[in-house]
Amino acid sequence: MKKRTAALAALAPAFALALTAAPAQAAPAGEIIGYPGPDGLIWIADQAGSSGFVSGGLSSSLDTFITFGCAGGGSIEVSFKLQEHPDRDPAPFTVDCPGTDPTVVTLPLGTGLHGGFTAWVTASTPTTHWGATVTQPE
Repeated sequence: MKKRTAALAALAPAFALALTAAPAQAAPAGEIIGYPGPDGLIWIADQAGSSGFVSGGLSSSLDTFITFGCAGGGSIEVSFKLQEHPDRDPAPFTVDCPGTDPTVVTLPLGTGLHGGFTAWVTASTPTTHWGATVTQPE
């Protein structure tokens, strides 16, 4: 037991040095879009660069809203597709992204939607930050 304690005591300074020598992690940046609460089907708080998402679970008895926001300079182009309702797809749109406070755009899609959906965001720069929610308030 004394050998194990001595070995652990000898390793403790090396372990502490390894912890303090690790590179620091930056704190996460502020959210572009806040948490939508229990009405949210999708919540992307902050994403940099181009990306997208896919989901399902739309309830036909609830109104559906999509919200996109961005900041950090540049712009984002958004395309949104409803798999079961292509006739109600919003037209692709562009949002200008200021350098500081986010610009936020919400589009109502109405009721009667069911099935899945996809969204694609094309950012004008890899450092443009964006966020999104899809909500169905009860």
